[in-house]
Formats: sequence, C-alpha cells, structure tokens
Amino acid sequence: MPVQKNLGTTSAEKTATRLLWLDLTRKCQLNCAHCYNASGPAGTHGTMSRKDWISVLDQAAACGVRDIQFIGGEPTMHPDFADLVDHALALGLDVEVFSNLVHVSSKCWEVFQRKGLSLATSYYSHRAEEHDAMTDRRSHNRTRINIQRAVGLGIPLRVGIIDSGEGLGAVEARQDLEALGVRELRVDHVRPFGRGSQGQAPDMANLCGRCGTGRAAISPTGEVSPCVFSAWMNVGSVMSTPLATILSGDAMERANSSIRAAAGGGDDDDNDDECSPGYPGSECTPRN
Repeated sequence: MPVQKNLGTTSAEKTATRLLWLDLTRKCQLNCAHCYNASGPAGTHGTMSRKDWISVLDQAAACGVRDIQFIGGEPTMHPDFADLVDHALALGLDVEVFSNLVHVSSKCWEVFQRKGLSLATSYYSHRAEEHDAMTDRRSHNRTRINIQRAVGLGIPLRVGIIDSGEGLGAVEARQDLEALGVRELRVDHVRPFGRGSQGQAPDMANLCGRCGTGRAAISPTGEVSPCVFSAWMNVGSVMSTPLATILSGDAMERANSSIRAAAGGGDDDDNDDECSPGYPGSECTPRN
C-alpha cells in the first residue's frame, strides 16, 4: 500500500526531531554475528517504495528534520539509493551514509562526493582474520582499501571501531586507521540487539536512554521507532500516518518515557557521546 497523498505535512507542523535514520534495507553482503537488526544476504528491501521514501524525505524536511542517515543493511544495495540521497540533498538536508564499504560502485563514489554528504563505517581489527571473523566474509581488505580511497577523495568520513570484547585490538585498529588518514574515530562495543542479543529478547535497559530525543528511525516497512536499536518499539507507520503526527504523538512519548525509566534516564556522563551509527552529535551508538 503506497503512502497516501494526503499524508504530507506543512512547514508549520514542526517537531523536535532533528535526525532520522532511514533504514532502507535489511539486505547486506555481510553476515555479521552481532548485527543489531539481523541484516544479511537473505535480507530484503522491505515494502517501502521509492515514492514512499521520497514522501518521507519531503515530510521530514517540512517538519524540521535537519539530518538524515541512510543505513541498513547496506543502504547502497537499495535500487533507489542514489535517487534518495540526491533528493535529500536537494531538500537541504545533511546526509550521512553508513556503509560497510565492501563494494562501492563507480556510481556510489560519485554520490559519496556530493556536497553535504558524509560517510561512516565500522572497523573491527587491523588484522584481516579478526575483522573477517566478525563479518563472516572476507571483507577486511576491500573495506580498508575503500576507507583509504574515501580519505584520498576528501570525503568526510568517520569510523567506529567495534570492540567485541574478545581481545580485538582497538588501539592497533585506531593506529591503522590513523595511518590511512582517518581523523574521526571512536570506539564502541557490540550492542545486545538483533543477532548481537544471542537469542535474548530485546531489553530497554540496554538502550542508551536517549533514544527518541531529537531522533527517530524508519524501517524498510515504514514503522517508526525511537532509534534503530529499538525497532521492536513500533510507534506508528508512515504508510498510514503523517510523519509529523507520529513523531509528536502519544505513542512516541510513551515509548520514550519507558526507555528513560528502563535505562536510568539517559543522562549518564559515562554513556557514549553518540550512537554508532548515529549522525555526528546524535549522542547515541547503533550498528554492527
């Protein structure tokens, strides 16, 4: 069912949300054992059409959203990825693409160099065998080469070093990336959601506590949640309800209140500054 034409919002309908994660697809070349939303080669692009995503971007810009992060899965595998990025940029939105940088087509390199776009990726170890063990694919060499190429092209890039807690060397990984010219680096840990939960039910207490504060996520099937880690907390669907109504609605407020209570308020200074993948300054950390 396509987004209804009357689901648009006017510029007067502003919300407090400034960052939207657009979870374009659950399809990915990798099969990371800790992937927070269980993406992989068998994943799909969901039910949101190009028209649906365009409508979401139009509504987002109209209601005050400033930053968009395209995420997945591997967002560059979505057939409308380039068109959606261009539309977001044309609306004046700042765009970040969170890619595994395993396979970057010539077209994607062109897109990555658009003004107003930045890149983000994950890195697991300077040792290929350790990195590849995390991704379940021989991916280290290609990701590392593409990180180096992005730096060489002057594309704004941040890299999250993911510490699995299994002895991978975050210090050595940082040194490796710094030698490639990466300047924006931070270390995160595996989050217990999706495959990373090892079969356990999602627990709000494992969220950072700041989900839904100025941010929200939209799934490949149109469901809205406070963040990409809390996708099971569906607060509405853009397939049937205007985005601004969902973001300012009672269901979102109840979800946020529940998260605050379970996670201890989300104002602990020891919490990560940012969600990985979160847009720089989002203060929250998703992804593999």
